[in-house]
Amino acid sequence: MSTPSRPPRTPRRPGATHRSARSERPTLLFRPTRPYRSALRLPAALLLLAAPLACSGGGGGAPQVAVPTPQGKAVDHCRALADRLPGTVDGQNRRETDPVSALTAGWGDPAVELRCGVPRPEVLTPGSEHYNPTADAVSVNGVDWLYEELDDGARFTTTQRRAFVEVTVPGAYAPEVNALTDLAEAVDKAVPGTL
Repeated sequence: MSTPSRPPRTPRRPGATHRSARSERPTLLFRPTRPYRSALRLPAALLLLAAPLACSGGGGGAPQVAVPTPQGKAVDHCRALADRLPGTVDGQNRRETDPVSALTAGWGDPAVELRCGVPRPEVLTPGSEHYNPTADAVSVNGVDWLYEELDDGARFTTTQRRAFVEVTVPGAYAPEVNALTDLAEAVDKAVPGTL
């Protein structure tokens, strides 16, 4: 039995594009993971309308952040924290919150939100129906945080500090714990530990 002979192949040069005899378009040696051409099919008018929204960061105003009501020395610690907070968290720029308060801060859109002087979480309160001494926690750069998973993201609350600092991180910034690396130094210096 003999196999049909094939025409001899011409050697390829490095970087050369292989062209099929049936088409003048190059044959892709890989399949793109995203349909890049679909954006080119949108009408120009739609792209012009979308451009201002993209530049404005989504069009939302200042994030609505409930202002906590700390008591005693916690107020002083929270004001000291407000002076030490970074201009960026997880690559997101700081922005005002509504209402404006030294006890709250926000970064990005959707906003990473910080509230200082929140009440002790129920999961950390002995005698509470939700008390859990083995609740999930993380330690970031010397600051311990209670971890609570939310529908869209996570909430972290400091533990073993003289004021409770709560940070809510949207799922858009997953892994959400990354935001804490930018906040830990300020929290550690402004809010003393209890031990």
